[in-house]
Amino acid sequence: MGENTRMHQPRRQVLIALFSYIAKAVVLAVLVAVLAGSASALFLFSLDWATHTREANRWLIWGLPVAGFCVGWLYLKFGQHVEAGNNLLIDEIHDPQKVVPLRMAPLVLGGTVISHLFGASVGREGTAVQMGGALADQLTHFFKLNHVDRRMVLMAGISAGFASVFGTPLAGAVFALEVLAIGRLRLDALLPCVIAAVVADQVGLLWGVQHTQYEVGLVPQVTAWLLVAMVVAGALFGLAGKVFADGTHALSGVMKQHITYAPLRPLLGGAVIAAVVMWGSFDRYIGLGIPVMVEAFAHPLALTDFLGKMVFTIASLGAGFKGGEVTPLFYIGATLGNALAPLLDVPFALLAAVGFVAVFAGAANTPIASTLMAMELFGAEIGVFAALACVMSYVCSGHAGIYRAQRVVHRKTEAPSQPS
Repeated sequence: MGENTRMHQPRRQVLIALFSYIAKAVVLAVLVAVLAGSASALFLFSLDWATHTREANRWLIWGLPVAGFCVGWLYLKFGQHVEAGNNLLIDEIHDPQKVVPLRMAPLVLGGTVISHLFGASVGREGTAVQMGGALADQLTHFFKLNHVDRRMVLMAGISAGFASVFGTPLAGAVFALEVLAIGRLRLDALLPCVIAAVVADQVGLLWGVQHTQYEVGLVPQVTAWLLVAMVVAGALFGLAGKVFADGTHALSGVMKQHITYAPLRPLLGGAVIAAVVMWGSFDRYIGLGIPVMVEAFAHPLALTDFLGKMVFTIASLGAGFKGGEVTPLFYIGATLGNALAPLLDVPFALLAAVGFVAVFAGAANTPIASTLMAMELFGAEIGVFAALACVMSYVCSGHAGIYRAQRVVHRKTEAPSQPS
């Protein structure tokens, strides 16, 4: 009798620990999702207002240098501890030090909206992820979380922010698990990340968020040539992602080396960008560029569109304007896919859709999340094509992506061993 009791005690303890973990993960993930989903909704509505206002008042682009100086000054005075953005969140997950300051959320929200209002070429993922992470980390104070639970909450915040800003809960959940390190998925946080991503997406929809719909049309059947084309295109998408990441880091480094007073960097960069846009009528390369992305699925575009967006985004981010890299990467990928389509004898919409996610896969080193995103945005039928291109892009993009805090656990390709 006593022996049976002793055998059942460990089982009971295991069950109690399991239910305790599940309950904690669900509660924390839902709280994070409500905070991040609501913040993303506010951000997306603000972004729509900024975009429509700029398009209706084109002269606002001349204010880009002053806007850049103001945002740079605010970060210099109040945001030096949060200026690292996504990299700060990744570092805190790897090596927890101290809670991310709450001011990260309003600073990046305001900085990104101002950047878009006056015509910088930046995205939105970075803002949503940083808001989600910063808001989530405040629960550390409230619940007195330990390092393990804090990591879980931060990853859930990243998932929730990514999912709610793009309307892709599966990609958002996996993005937070995949982006931390090359060669390893952090599956210990899978449950809270999935819950946070799904709930945050629903919270955004309840607030009235509407995501852009892209018309891919009928996805063709798998053929040998299409598979070969995806491999070739994937390699080119990976190289584009590498050029983007390297170019952004290089320009940022040069600006910091030669201009020590931080607010002057976006002031000077903004002056150059504004002058080029106004005199050259390059409006299609600033802001999010969603109308151009929609066009890429419908008809042939100029062969240089992807280069134009790459140049203006590298200039904007390298000069210090706030925002994300991912939406510009979508633009670059969709327009590059559009340009490659006739050369590879692939339908425009198919290669635009694949390029949309594959350049991002290479630049962020997140091929699994990118493949899931393709299936969520364009339908499950595109999965095989997207997977091939995203993995090829990932392999060909090197180990230095857009997130410098990303660590290399396992290299993408191992050098052949030397004969003894």
